[in-house]
Amino acid sequence: MSLLDTRHKKKSFSLTVFLLSALVLLLFYIGLTYMDPPIENGITVNFGSMEYGSGREQPQELLRPKQEETPQPVETEKTAAEPEEVEETPEEASPNKEAENLLTQEREEAIRIQKENEAKRKAEEAARKIKEEAERAERERQAAIEKARQEEEAKKRKLDALMGGINNADGTAQGNEGDDALPGDKGRPDGDPYANSYYGSPGSGSGTGGYGLKGRSLASRGKEEQNCNEEGTVVVRIVVDQNGRVIEASPGVRGTTNNHPCLIDPARKTALLHRWNPDPKAPLRQIGFVVVNFKLGE
Repeated sequence: MSLLDTRHKKKSFSLTVFLLSALVLLLFYIGLTYMDPPIENGITVNFGSMEYGSGREQPQELLRPKQEETPQPVETEKTAAEPEEVEETPEEASPNKEAENLLTQEREEAIRIQKENEAKRKAEEAARKIKEEAERAERERQAAIEKARQEEEAKKRKLDALMGGINNADGTAQGNEGDDALPGDKGRPDGDPYANSYYGSPGSGSGTGGYGLKGRSLASRGKEEQNCNEEGTVVVRIVVDQNGRVIEASPGVRGTTNNHPCLIDPARKTALLHRWNPDPKAPLRQIGFVVVNFKLGE
């Protein structure tokens, strides 16, 4: 079976042979070159074994140095000095070395103790700071609670002063108010402290049937008719300024018998038409009420 049985195999074989031949020729002319070793430069030094000499005859072997050429006193001093240093060094070095080792150990021990004391001091300082921070946070919390309590008490006192000192939420107020001979606070628990009536019968007929504003007399009243087939009583909570004008009116508070929209709006307009006598000593916003009765056919 022929290996080059197809046109593609023949073409591949020819291309491979061509490339290998070209590579071999390229290596032969380029890659196989070499260079001659460079010429060494320098000075030729004469053979010898000593740093001094004289004469014309060149020995071929190393010469033995003569005894008289070596200075004898120098050798004697060297040999005498070396044993003295060797003998004295062990005697003087050993105590010094032991002392140095002892001093080194003492310094290391002192450094270790100092580090332990420093670490202990830092730990105590950190614990003290944490304790102080916790105590400060607790003091701030207690101060905030006390401040909130004082603000709440101030609000209660202000509201109590605004309402004449009668509306004490704790139920421990002292005093008597009413038109009877018996002691006590005449009125109803769901009443308004500024009312000048004691929540008796509001009367009959169409229009206003009652009003109340502590210490203030009514200058004029208004009237707004309903436009529906409804009847009933609507109590309007009012806010009056020092000039006697009704600046707010909220109909349908406790005591109202009919909350129909066709009665609520006329009752609010009726309350806004009321005028009270001015009083510069009165509160800026004094609370009172107006009772409006609606009946059919009137």
